[in-house]
Amino acid sequence: MAGVGVFEKKKERCTVRDIEVDGSRPSSSSSSSVDTLCDTNHVPGPFDDEKKASDGPSDLDLNIPDGGWLAWSQVIAANLSNAVSWGYAATWGIYQLYYVDALGLSSADVSWIGSIQVFIGFLVCAPSGRLADAGYPREVIIVGSFFVVLGSYMTSFCSQYWQIMLAQGVCLGIGIGVGSTPAVAITSSYFKKNRPMALSVSGIGTSLGGVIFPATVQYLIPQIGFRWASRVAALIALVICITSCLLLRPRLPGRKTGPLIEWAAFREIPYVLFAIGSFLNFYGMYFGLFYINSFARNIIGFSSLESVNLLLVTNAVGIVVRPIAGQLANRHLGSINVYILATGLIGSMLFIWTAVHSRASMYAFSVFYGLATSASQATYVPSLASLTTDPQKMGIRFGMIETLCAFSTLAGPPTAGFIIDQSGGRYLGAQIWGGSVMLAAATFLAATRISVTGWKWKVLL
Repeated sequence: MAGVGVFEKKKERCTVRDIEVDGSRPSSSSSSSVDTLCDTNHVPGPFDDEKKASDGPSDLDLNIPDGGWLAWSQVIAANLSNAVSWGYAATWGIYQLYYVDALGLSSADVSWIGSIQVFIGFLVCAPSGRLADAGYPREVIIVGSFFVVLGSYMTSFCSQYWQIMLAQGVCLGIGIGVGSTPAVAITSSYFKKNRPMALSVSGIGTSLGGVIFPATVQYLIPQIGFRWASRVAALIALVICITSCLLLRPRLPGRKTGPLIEWAAFREIPYVLFAIGSFLNFYGMYFGLFYINSFARNIIGFSSLESVNLLLVTNAVGIVVRPIAGQLANRHLGSINVYILATGLIGSMLFIWTAVHSRASMYAFSVFYGLATSASQATYVPSLASLTTDPQKMGIRFGMIETLCAFSTLAGPPTAGFIIDQSGGRYLGAQIWGGSVMLAAATFLAATRISVTGWKWKVLL
């Protein structure tokens, strides 16, 4: 405790930060520039430390770097982690075309592999996040990297459906989910004021990976064959994983105790509304990402190569959009406001998709859909971070939402496929369904915002 006390019989005087104040209670008429008085009658109790912790910010909060090389190097590491996880997952469209054309597998059967990959990736986020919070983020990322590299390498030996399911559906799915969550939690812990910007910029890796890996596989298959193209992709993934692991520096001490699922979070109305909104978001969003290629080929008349270029355009837009979304969230609108607007824009674009009938309009739709989805994904994590007051619980809370969204990502594309099949190959019903789901998601996210700040939209959150 700062200061030295001099005790007397009736009055006590003490020095607090070099200012002497009278230890007796001041009268209502007296004025003083010092708010803190010394309670000499206080008897130390067992909960004093807890009271002090609750009265003000902790040392961890006060020492948040919020900038500098170490903090921004974590953003770089998170970019690399996202590139090799969710960015690598964007390669699936290329593999799907190859399996259908070269192996003669049905498009419906092959699409289940991609859905299982994303489902498992989201499903394992909760245990991954809890282990990261417990103080093992580096170990978790190493395990995730191992599964990503193993799955991508073993893909080069696959020639049957069950082999592809194990390598790309299960193995890569585990690696994607396990490896991506700790990097998000670590990055979040290094920033406070600039957290929305940092987390949005860290998502650029998803877009970069969504361009690098599909382009690598697509353009190397004609040159060196499918097997070696897959091995080159695995080598790139290995280099990225090693670099990410070397850069990551966990800042917070491990939270050793605590459940795998923090049930208390579901007693918070904002968290529940956010979970529902995000569930609906991922339920509808992947419909467009999965079916842009098939719509371009089957309805507009694109070739397989042209449809791949369309996918690259959709992913590449995110490289530019994500930092812009982060800047808007950080300086002007707040993370969750941008998240709401982007989600609503996705819904609007799915309705506009019904009017796409030419190559030019197909490219225009891909650009704007990529813009909306990138902005939504860029502000999804910062929005959740703004609702999480304890940085040591960021990993588990993020993982819980991701695990919940696993079921929506698994159900979304098959639901759209069922509607398309029942409509005789027409996409109108699925487009209306997708747009409606996304607008419902935006409504729940807006309710999240209102539950925290009321109708004060100028309050950044």
